[in-house]
Amino acid sequence: MSKEKCIAMLLAGGQGSRLGALTRNIAKPAVSFGGKYRIIDFALSNCANSGIDTVGVLTQYRPYVLHSYIGTGEAWNLDERGAGVSILPPYATETGGAWYEGTADAVYQNIGYIEGYKPDYVLILSGDQLYRMDYHKMLENHIRHNADLTVSVMPVPWEEASRFGIITQDDDEKILKFTEKPKKPDSNLASMGIYIFNTDLLIEKLKEDHNDPQSEHDFGNNIIPKLLSEGRRLYTFEFNGFWRDVGTIASFHETSMELLGEKPEFDLYAKDFPIMSNASTRPPHYVGPEGDIDDSLVGNGCRVFGSVKHSVLSTDSYVGPRATVVDSILLPGAKVKEGARVVRAILGENSTVEENVTLGSVDVTKDTAVIGDDVVVGKGEE
Repeated sequence: MSKEKCIAMLLAGGQGSRLGALTRNIAKPAVSFGGKYRIIDFALSNCANSGIDTVGVLTQYRPYVLHSYIGTGEAWNLDERGAGVSILPPYATETGGAWYEGTADAVYQNIGYIEGYKPDYVLILSGDQLYRMDYHKMLENHIRHNADLTVSVMPVPWEEASRFGIITQDDDEKILKFTEKPKKPDSNLASMGIYIFNTDLLIEKLKEDHNDPQSEHDFGNNIIPKLLSEGRRLYTFEFNGFWRDVGTIASFHETSMELLGEKPEFDLYAKDFPIMSNASTRPPHYVGPEGDIDDSLVGNGCRVFGSVKHSVLSTDSYVGPRATVVDSILLPGAKVKEGARVVRAILGENSTVEENVTLGSVDVTKDTAVIGDDVVVGKGEE
């Protein structure tokens, strides 16, 4: 796939308010995940593995960590001259400046970037999902149907269908109807929020949408329904692999735990379609003489002197002597001091659980315990 054919626009500006303390200081796509990764690694790795070498990353909310992390794009082989990854924050114009008003508005404000590369197709992505997809196959499906727009979909359990944007299609994958969170769904094909547009049509519709004062400037709520009403050629691309939206505390914790085990459904170690990362080089992790680790992911630079079971320890985490960590996620630099007990919890970056403190509960009816970045949990605060 050449850069002239298809470029990607990666929406990475979300505040991620449903992740609470984890996104107080950084954008959701920059949140640490899986020990050594950040959430945005998965979409960027998909682009690199699919042969898409031109990626515009649209940032907005607290973007500093994300900008620094992406850097030149070298970690994902996205640093080619005349292509590569570009950071696209909101910017001021002669009429002023404003935050992106919706997914469609974010791309509209960067039409100049798209036009500069003159692609035939534009791939629209979200930066906060965990999955492994070959976008080239989706593009081939788009071209085969001579489609104006292709929407990636995946089957979901019928009882969960009302939580998604649901697509009804005919036997040839042509989209007949799109319904946002229907009370009585007539299909279980959920939109993944991944789109391939013909470039000329995308630009035309973004300009129309921008001039519509009634629009929410959103792809799912406005652009796609408008194209359907006009009788455009809209088709689906069905995806049947592992896919998770890690936008809530519950899904973040559950998906992290799903990475564990001998044969997890999502394999971080797959060599044929690798997940790449710009994690800083750190020393190997160290397990002390009394340290005990079972069924866990442990990042570089970690020091473990206590017991860790069924957990994810990100880079530079620390578990002190006689401390216990179970079913938990420690983000980079988190510390669990001597004698402390952490169960079903998420510890923010550089946070600390003081000596002999208990945090969290084995009671699965209770919410996962979460502490934010740089927070210290001491006696009387658990």
